[in-house]
Amino acid sequence: MASKANYSQGLLLFRLKNGRQYALGTLKIQELVPYKAVTKMIKSEPGVKGVLTIRNQTIAVIDMAEVIGLGPISESNLSQSFIVVTDCQRKVVGFIVSQIEKIVETNWREIKQPDKKLGAGVFITGTVEVEGEFIQLIDVELLLNKIFPPDPRAALAVVTDFQREQLKPMNILVVDDSLTARRQLTDVLELLNVPFHVTDDGHKALVYMREQASSGHPVNLLVSDIEMPGLDGYELTFEVRNLPVLAAAYIILHTSLSSAISIGQAHQVGANEALTKFDAKELVLSMLRGVEFINNPPKE
Repeated sequence: MASKANYSQGLLLFRLKNGRQYALGTLKIQELVPYKAVTKMIKSEPGVKGVLTIRNQTIAVIDMAEVIGLGPISESNLSQSFIVVTDCQRKVVGFIVSQIEKIVETNWREIKQPDKKLGAGVFITGTVEVEGEFIQLIDVELLLNKIFPPDPRAALAVVTDFQREQLKPMNILVVDDSLTARRQLTDVLELLNVPFHVTDDGHKALVYMREQASSGHPVNLLVSDIEMPGLDGYELTFEVRNLPVLAAAYIILHTSLSSAISIGQAHQVGANEALTKFDAKELVLSMLRGVEFINNPPKE
């Protein structure tokens, strides 16, 4: 029986030019530094202010407010702002924010899906209540993919026609609260002409898996994000492994965090694989390993 991981993390609360509080998971953050002048680049993407060398590493510095549609931070306010250095999707970048508030501890169960009544935009991946105020969590993956867009066709080169045919009969479920991550993988599966089902919520995924098992077509390949509001990837995996009708699924968890802790916890709850980057090519390769595992299970 799988053992359940106790997954909680800190959230960094900060403000942008509109004065509203936002949050980022601290596991994605390397350090916080007062704003420093950057070296501007020619023909950079909108929102990219330039590059800066921090601890012998040159990183792109991005105006978060400008990328999410609030407009650029004014030059007069830059000197009072901060740079949040993040390590996400194996990219180290710095995000300019107007003000740093504090770090609070939370659990993914406390994070809810974005509330449209709060005016949550496309770059918001969830909300959490802190001291009576609803804080919006920024979707860093979406920010990065807007600036550094991936090419879904790159994953096609790793799949042979024979492997594509092996994937087609699989009952594949993709679970991710990030619109960007869902698009990356589903775009590839659509290009491969491989059928799949997708959901943005761990609870919905569990309901779907139970329905499929009851109809005699259990999910073979479960691909899930780890960091999701409500039922996160760890808890979803734990539930699946402890339900005999679902437990045979090959489970692939992925996270944008470059953390050995995330990998260890993923295996602890029963995942077959855990990847520290949402990369469609790597995920397709892991799915192919899952097909091989299902068609040729190891001998006990």
